[in-house]
Amino acid sequence: MNNGSSSTDFILLGFSEWPQLEYIISVLVLIFYVVILVGNTMIILVSHLDPKLHTPMYFFLSNLSFLDLCYTNSVIPQMLVNMWSSEKSISYVGCMLQAAVALDLGATECLLLAVMAYDRYAAVCQPLHYTVIMHPQLCHRMVLAAWLTTLGCATLISTLTLMLPRCGHQEVDNFFCEILDVIKTACVYSKVLEVVFLSLSVLFLLVPLTVILISYGVITRAVMRIKAATRWRKLLNTCGSHLTVVILFYGTAMSMYLKPQRSTFQNEGKFIALVYIILIPSLNPLIYSLRNKDVKNAVKKILCMKNWSAKL
Repeated sequence: MNNGSSSTDFILLGFSEWPQLEYIISVLVLIFYVVILVGNTMIILVSHLDPKLHTPMYFFLSNLSFLDLCYTNSVIPQMLVNMWSSEKSISYVGCMLQAAVALDLGATECLLLAVMAYDRYAAVCQPLHYTVIMHPQLCHRMVLAAWLTTLGCATLISTLTLMLPRCGHQEVDNFFCEILDVIKTACVYSKVLEVVFLSLSVLFLLVPLTVILISYGVITRAVMRIKAATRWRKLLNTCGSHLTVVILFYGTAMSMYLKPQRSTFQNEGKFIALVYIILIPSLNPLIYSLRNKDVKNAVKKILCMKNWSAKL
């Protein structure tokens, strides 16, 4: 350890073995970070300010945007600081907190995407009863349950990880404190932790994915019964944005948490994590806004109001 760093600090190796690539990545991360902040903040604002967007779908979408803001703010600032400095350390408490927050928010996003799939099922298959099924109290309860359930599970995993002896191992082979890489720094093998983590991975990855697949299976079956030539266009307009986000999110998340944990996959895992952290949160607002006339109209209305106020 150099520069008087504490012996309890962790060293985030990141992309330090490729110094030139690390500089390019840091610039890209900064650009995407700005896009994430602006895009997701805009989604939250338009969903709140425009009365036409006071619907369950936009309520869930604003929660998803808030989650993405929390996730990126818990990882990217520290990541940029480490990339732009020679000392790539993070405190022990900070590392554990970052790992717990990332795990909690990642699991919460799985549940939110499943809730949004159920919302799309109700909109397509039960249109006459949609407002009764997706009433505001149910929407708030589902979102609250998603946040609180994952918080308890993330706390459990983080506590078990915290109890593992380190034996002086301080190097985390990633650009942030991802829970699997923090576990690898332990000098003992914990069967209990492995079983608990695998069980929770199945619970928060595969179970919500199953709900999403069933929802879209029922939606597809209902759409196929419609004889109109534009049935698939209607399906794409109603569910296309959500389905695109699901494919991107689950493709990267399952690659991270359900792949074999071998050292040969470590560098590949860093780039997958990079896509998961910066690309998906930046694409979510674009996917929903570019394909949605209501969001585009709301943004235009807000911008016009700001311009009008500025002229006054």
